[in-house]
Amino acid sequence: MHPLTVSITIDAPRERVFEYLQDIANHAEFTDHYLRDWHLTRESSVGLGAGARFRVAARGPGSRFSWGDVTFAEVDPPHRIVEVGRGGKTNRVRTLGVYELAPAPGGATRVRFTLESRPATFADRLQESFGVRGWLRRQNMKAMRRLRSIIESGEGRGQRVTVAGG
Repeated sequence: MHPLTVSITIDAPRERVFEYLQDIANHAEFTDHYLRDWHLTRESSVGLGAGARFRVAARGPGSRFSWGDVTFAEVDPPHRIVEVGRGGKTNRVRTLGVYELAPAPGGATRVRFTLESRPATFADRLQESFGVRGWLRRQNMKAMRRLRSIIESGEGRGQRVTVAGG
């Protein structure tokens, strides 16, 4: 899938937004409308190497395999977080997500999230061609709005994630 990008301006300092985003346990709070059953893949949920596994509950068009995972592969405070992951049948579809934080006027922060996937087979590419891109764009835009609401006013928080097996 070609990269899709969503962005939003949050009325908070970049350092505060970055601090929230670098804890992968917080991601369940703003994405639980379409990613459920989050479990951490290690005890520490902050920074490089932090990861989680989740289920895509409101599956996109043509989706049959609902589990995925992500791990923070690059953490560059307070500018950028890169997460790599896998999903789909036997976790063969690779994903890459990048959060980029930039200063915005008035002390606000511009958060841009870019997501791309690399389907492994023709069947995976075909499945992605049936409306998944539009569905993912809508879900990620809603996640950005929820992120803004949580950081600016503490509203709209979902459940916290737990350690797998714990």
